[in-house]
Amino acid sequence: MPMVDIDWLKEHVQVPEGLTYEQLAKDLVKVGLEEEEIHRSTVTGPIVVGYVVSAEPEPQKNGKVINWCQVDVGPVYNAVDEAGNKVPRGIVCGAPNMAAGEKVVVTLPGAVLPGDFRIEPRKTYGHISDGMCASERELGLGSDHDGIILLRKYGFTKEECAALQPGDDAMGLLHLNNPVLEINITPDRGYALSYRGVAREYHHSTGAAYTDPVAELDAKLSAHADASQAPVQVEIDDQAPIHGQPGCDRYYLRAVRGYEPGSPTPNWMRRRLVRAGMRCISLPVDVTNYAMLDLGQPLHAYDMDKIEGPIVVRRAKAGERLTTLDGKDRELNPEDLLITDSPQGKRGSRVLGLAGVMGGLYGEVTAETRNILIEAAHFDTVSIARTARRHKLPSEASKRFERGVDWRMQPAAAQMVADLLAEYGSAQPDAVAVDVDRTHDLPGIDFPIADVKRLVDLDAPVERIVDILTDVGCKTEPRGEGRLMVTPPSWRPDLTQSCDLVEEVARLVGYDQIPVSVPSPHVAGRVGLTEEQRRQRWVADTLAEYGLTEVLNYPFVGPEDFKAFGYEEDDLREVSVELANPLAADRPYLRRELLLPLANTVQRNIRRGNEDVRLFELGSIYLRDPQAPSIPALPGGRKPSEDELRALDAGLPTQRLHVAALLTGNALNDGWLGDKRPVDWTDAVESARRVLDRLGADYRLEQPAAEDAPQQWHPGRVAQVIVAEGRAIGVVGELHPRVNQALGLPEHTAAFELDLDGVFEGLDFKPLQAKPISTFPPVKQDLAFTVPDSVDAAQLSEAIEEAAGDLLESIQLFDVFTGDQIGQGVKSLAFAVTFRAPDRTLTSQESEKVRAAIVERTEALGARLRA
Repeated sequence: MPMVDIDWLKEHVQVPEGLTYEQLAKDLVKVGLEEEEIHRSTVTGPIVVGYVVSAEPEPQKNGKVINWCQVDVGPVYNAVDEAGNKVPRGIVCGAPNMAAGEKVVVTLPGAVLPGDFRIEPRKTYGHISDGMCASERELGLGSDHDGIILLRKYGFTKEECAALQPGDDAMGLLHLNNPVLEINITPDRGYALSYRGVAREYHHSTGAAYTDPVAELDAKLSAHADASQAPVQVEIDDQAPIHGQPGCDRYYLRAVRGYEPGSPTPNWMRRRLVRAGMRCISLPVDVTNYAMLDLGQPLHAYDMDKIEGPIVVRRAKAGERLTTLDGKDRELNPEDLLITDSPQGKRGSRVLGLAGVMGGLYGEVTAETRNILIEAAHFDTVSIARTARRHKLPSEASKRFERGVDWRMQPAAAQMVADLLAEYGSAQPDAVAVDVDRTHDLPGIDFPIADVKRLVDLDAPVERIVDILTDVGCKTEPRGEGRLMVTPPSWRPDLTQSCDLVEEVARLVGYDQIPVSVPSPHVAGRVGLTEEQRRQRWVADTLAEYGLTEVLNYPFVGPEDFKAFGYEEDDLREVSVELANPLAADRPYLRRELLLPLANTVQRNIRRGNEDVRLFELGSIYLRDPQAPSIPALPGGRKPSEDELRALDAGLPTQRLHVAALLTGNALNDGWLGDKRPVDWTDAVESARRVLDRLGADYRLEQPAAEDAPQQWHPGRVAQVIVAEGRAIGVVGELHPRVNQALGLPEHTAAFELDLDGVFEGLDFKPLQAKPISTFPPVKQDLAFTVPDSVDAAQLSEAIEEAAGDLLESIQLFDVFTGDQIGQGVKSLAFAVTFRAPDRTLTSQESEKVRAAIVERTEALGARLRA
């Protein structure tokens, strides 16, 4: 986010004397530039100017050479000798550039530097060092740590340096005691990534007088466009524009000759760049960065003597590579827009850089450069954004180009750089330039003035609306009763339709002026949760009550997820919804089940030390029908017809509501004296049962044969959830050991996934008539049966319910036993049953009759009541 320095801001807009950063933040937030933070220096003094009286080199045993220096830090801070006289301080300094006669920055005992580094007298190399001569990095001014700051080389003029006296405050001199405001801007307002844009917004907020720096630079433009006389020709040759939009529609090039290599960046510019978060490199690079921050136009400087024309702006070819300024070798994509030159007459054969993102190693300005080419171009937002993300290069230039740069200020930006190089680098700008300009003005917007009242309920007079739009930079012309034709300025490409203009009026009138009204419930219609939302809350509450934690995952999956669960990508590609522009290149598909992204979340928790994980998610899955018709491209500017909407819906993927849970680690952990039990399939079954019971579903669990079990589930510990109509609406059990190993999950990791839409379709949510509660005592019995292994508990429970009839109040399985005591091929199932009559106390004869009926009915399943 951009940093705002009041000292810099006042060059473009009149600010009141004594303006604080707190007040500046309040003024900017009125027009939508939100305060992120006011950064205050952590450096405290005393930090002063010092004059090196002497610097005696002393070689050390380890081969290092240190300087024992006597530094005059002024009468206030100098040391006192035994006779009471003020004398220079003794300071040990290991910097190679330390020398007698230099003026340096001295941090004295009591000062605190970044990182809470406190300066105290200390004994080192056989001396008491009574302070420290500081470098850029030690003061937080930059990254240079090769030597201490020498003020004569730090951008001060000879006169300024001569005027500095030992003991002068260096905190104010280097602006170490000044705060800076960081603001947050929305992506559509790229012009605010410059002092030109922020100053304009401050003017809108306060009415302060504003001067557009681009207009001033245009008025004193000292070069005319004449390609025939330019030192290098330029060609724009985009053979593959994205969405039909050329990657570059303006390329401006201007030469500067006779630059004096090694010319220092002036102190005021160095200070401003550092406070803006930029690293100072050399004068040619620093002035291009300065112009970018000031005007919003990214620029690039080339060593003209290394460039062979013509310069060609083109798309990359398959197989081309480029080593960028960060030293990384990159494989280029055919969508990448490149700046190239033509060595040995081979047109566009050498890549100089990724257009609008980062330059390459060849052609850059070096310490020997004398003749410079200044590039100021306008690039397509989509091209730059895609290249920056593809190569993971979010540079300061790309941030501005992808948000939209003013396509009218390239000559002005190049003029600023040329002027600065002439003033501080003794350079001579050329009087001619190359300007390949294929830009077009933004189309006019037909603006119904009544939209301001209709959309934001503001009663602004027409004259006020016109004044606001004109002040923003728009051209307005009356167009019939109650309408305006509005042409946005070149620096506001975000203004494309009527509602954008309404937003401009609203924010500049003041958001606080928009009336607030709470709609009546009678107007709003039905309030509260819908039936579907209420059912989802039932599900979420049930799982939360059981100890699970709800998460929300991105619905994106990719080949690695398929591989971990044993799926083949080729099998799923045709039935999965693939995104044209995915957030992550390795996850281009929408999920067909919740467990895949949920497993990644569990995996992330385990890797961070959280081993007992019980998570669930409620969300949609997406099912693509390969036979579905293609989605039509509907025209804009009108409401689609019902037939068009039906055609649109027919091509969309099916979305179904699912719930899934995944459990790992310990299901029970009662502390160091308590019991521990690891999660297994029973925990997943219990979680799923609680959900289905809460919804009142009629269901059963069926365990498939081992060979028919889904491949991602343990073949002996998995069951399908079947509803009354025989439809499978989910699966529950333990994940396959192969899946656990691929994901790094513990063994016996359990899970379930249910199709909630499938559950809801089989339920009747009409209100139920509550039955009276019987006040008569219950009869409780435990019934244990031996049954063949082929008979499951659900079958036996159903038989007991049929035999007991209306007298059965509850039945619950509480024990399953197998062993030699009951023989091979059989098992014991024990149920706790409760009988109760609504109108009488059951007699022993009635209880025995019910018991006999149960025995008789269960015998049909091969069950025998155990004694």
